[in-house]
Amino acid sequence: MPLTKKEISDIARLARLQLSEAELTLFSSQLSDILEYADRLSQVDLAQADEIAGILPDNAPLRDDIPGSSLSLEQSLGNAASTEGRQFKVPPVLDV
Repeated sequence: MPLTKKEISDIARLARLQLSEAELTLFSSQLSDILEYADRLSQVDLAQADEIAGILPDNAPLRDDIPGSSLSLEQSLGNAASTEGRQFKVPPVLDV
């Protein structure tokens, strides 16, 4: 089911993107192709497929669980552009 330009426009608005008419046409086709391919993948019968094995043995540790030394609070905040009390101060990323 191909997506319409209006659907692409709505998706772009939700993503806060401003798309030209040419981009709406292009992305409508591309996103429709992606969704069609995903639909085709969901129809593949995997009942007879073997389980995928990882490259690590089952008993391989993912981390060593041995804590090392860490920085003091003063060292951690020492190179910060801005701090507030015991925290890094960063500019807001969302306008709420």
